Amino acid sequence: MKAASTSQSAASEWNPERLGRRLPRSLRQARDLSTARRIVATAERIFSEQGLAGARMDEIARAAKVNKALLYYYFRSKEELHRFVLEALLSQMRDTVWGQRDDSVPAGRRLAAVIDSFFDFVVHHPNYPRLVQREMMGRGPNVEWIVSEYYRPLHVRMVELIEKGVAASEFRRVDARNAALTIISIMVFYFSAAPVLSRILGHDALRPRDVAQRRRAVQDFLEHGLYRPGAELP
Repeated sequence: MKAASTSQSAASEWNPERLGRRLPRSLRQARDLSTARRIVATAERIFSEQGLAGARMDEIARAAKVNKALLYYYFRSKEELHRFVLEALLSQMRDTVWGQRDDSVPAGRRLAAVIDSFFDFVVHHPNYPRLVQREMMGRGPNVEWIVSEYYRPLHVRMVELIEKGVAASEFRRVDARNAALTIISIMVFYFSAAPVLSRILGHDALRPRDVAQRRRAVQDFLEHGLYRPGAELP
C-alpha cells in the first residue's frame, strides 16, 4: 500500500503553469484541481497496466471515485486523457532531470546530477517506463510529438553537455552523439526491463537497495569510461 500511495502522490505533481497550452481548457478554468489530479493519477496507473486500448473510462471514473459526467467534463475523450497523462509525466521528467540550465557548473558534476535526478524521478514515478514503452512499441500517433517535444531536445542537451566536458578536458575525446545514446541507454534500460530483470535476479529489481546499487554502478561506469584520468570526479 505504501508504494501505491507514493505513486499516487507523485502522479499528481504536475504543474499547470508548466503545461501551458497542453492543459485542457476545462482544467485551465478550474479553481480546484484536486479532483482532476486524482483522475490523472488513477488514469496513469490504469493506462500503464492496460494500455490505451484496454483501459475503460468507466473503470477510471470508478477507481477515481468520480462520476463519468465529471470525468468527461475534464477530458472529452479517453485519447485526450491518455495524452494528458503522458504530457504531465514527460514534462515532470524534463523539469526534474534537467531543471534550470547552469553553464557555470562543471560538466562532470552536471552529468552526475542528471543521472541522479533521473533515478529519483523514476523511483517516484514507477508507471513512467511502462507508459512510454507501450507508446514506443505500439508506434502510435503519440510517438512523433513525444520524440520531437521531449526526447530529441533532451538528447541534444546531453550531447552539448558531453561536448562541454570534452572541451574542458573533463571527459575523454569521445563521439558525443553516441556517448549520449550510451548514457541514456544505461539509465533507461534497467527500469524498462525491470520485469525481466526481476525474474533473472530472483527478486524485485526495483527494490530500493537494488536501485541504489544500480545508480552507483552507472556512476562508477561513467567515471571509468568517460572521465579522463586525473580529472576531478563529482
